[in-house]
Amino acid sequence: MPPKKRAQPAKSLEATLWDAADELRGKMDSAQYKHVVLGLIFLKYVSDTFMVRHRELARLVDDPESDYFMPNDAAKRSVLEDRDEYTAEGVFWIPEGHRWDDLRKAAKQPDIGKRVDDAMEAIERENPTLKGVLPKNYTQRELSPENIGGLIDTFSRQDLAAEEYKGLDVLGRVYEYFLGQFASNEGKKAGEFYTPRSVVELLVEMLQPYHGRVLDPACGSGGMFVQADKFVAAHGGSRNDLSVFGQESNPTTWRLAKMNLALRGIEGNLGPEWGDSFHKDAHADLRADFVIANPPFNDSKWGGERLRQNVRWKYGVPPVQNANYAWLQHFLHHCAPTGTVGTVLANGSLSSEQNGEGEIRKAMVEADVVECIVALPPQLFYGTAIPVCLWFLTKNKAGLANGTKTRPRQGETLFIDARQVGFMETRTLRAFSEADVMLIADTYHAWRGSETSAGQEYADVAGFCRAATTEEIAEHGYVLTPGRYVGSEAAEDDGEPVDAKIARLSEEIRDGFKKREELQATVLSALDSLVVADE
Repeated sequence: MPPKKRAQPAKSLEATLWDAADELRGKMDSAQYKHVVLGLIFLKYVSDTFMVRHRELARLVDDPESDYFMPNDAAKRSVLEDRDEYTAEGVFWIPEGHRWDDLRKAAKQPDIGKRVDDAMEAIERENPTLKGVLPKNYTQRELSPENIGGLIDTFSRQDLAAEEYKGLDVLGRVYEYFLGQFASNEGKKAGEFYTPRSVVELLVEMLQPYHGRVLDPACGSGGMFVQADKFVAAHGGSRNDLSVFGQESNPTTWRLAKMNLALRGIEGNLGPEWGDSFHKDAHADLRADFVIANPPFNDSKWGGERLRQNVRWKYGVPPVQNANYAWLQHFLHHCAPTGTVGTVLANGSLSSEQNGEGEIRKAMVEADVVECIVALPPQLFYGTAIPVCLWFLTKNKAGLANGTKTRPRQGETLFIDARQVGFMETRTLRAFSEADVMLIADTYHAWRGSETSAGQEYADVAGFCRAATTEEIAEHGYVLTPGRYVGSEAAEDDGEPVDAKIARLSEEIRDGFKKREELQATVLSALDSLVVADE
């Protein structure tokens, strides 16, 4: 009998929707199509949220026991169409004629693109916090009515319909999944708006933002905030435990972030509009409990020549040619006295001596603000294999961090070499499993001696982690590459004396060289005989 084919796992709802939406893209560029699709998902979300509240009010006005009870249809309608009854509950007001059901009914009409644009404009007009946020490009030539109508039909599936507020979370997951898929399509450009989930989860798990102010000065599409919100929920907290502040310089990415937070019900302050954190700091007076970021790597166009003197440059003026140390000092400037910074940077930041970077790094180490460095494996980011690392900074190693007790660790820095951690999720992209994330995070928390470490005892592990003193770091010229400190993994003892092993291996190598010479001579002789025969 022929072998049975292994059953393929069923596609997730998100993957099924992606396949349907991608099929409708045609030849449209992914970077453009992204805004078309994500805008419709957002429109579906705000409309569904509105309808959940609408159904709730409809039930209340018919209930004689309710304070909302109304005896006649005109009075009932006045309640159902009372804008304040929605906005008071944090629900966006969606005007009649511009709700999802109105668009669904007109999905096959030739003017559907204009109808969607009109709906976006009407929603922005009625909800000031969304002003300038929603895409209004549904009449462009590259989009046919069939494309738009097909997308509306795709997102009108019954399993996407929410009967209660909790059911709305599925659209948030769809939005997040689509961001990741678009990032995969766009490759290196994806770094402008998307940080891979593995990296975000690791940063958040290490920072543990249970409560307080969270700042991301290079927030992209807001993934750090979404993961922080998930972390709080997973640990029995409320999203009200966090106050979210962000900034993004790219206008289209800023809009994606605004929509992403709204989809998750997160009230975040991303500034009145997009802006550059260096030159137009939207949160100049903020001191955050957690600063979490994935800024542009090695940015040479950050406008440093206009910022030669600035209060943020406490450890040295960062070079015009590279923003890495400008970002680090910007983060520290915005960090509360017992706060923590967690950020992604290119590996060059750990050892560069160019343009004064080495002196800035030395000043930071001597000031004892560098808490932990994690070397990450390659291929974590879409479209680039550039090796990256995580920096964790703090102004206080004396025994308190974000309101959580820790052990005193002055003069110590933890180095973790996680370059061998993770698995290949696809042929070109590496990811971390939950166990991988917890291995690294637990090591950090055990070293810190934090209350959340559940009494785990820290110990150096050769080849993986080591706590080094400031004096040791100075001996290494203030280079912070973890491999310099963690050493090599202990080799398994096979019982063969080292001298004997060296002699044996040397003999094997010499024997190999001899055999290669003999093979080479045989091949040359054969070639010579071929030449003679040809003559």
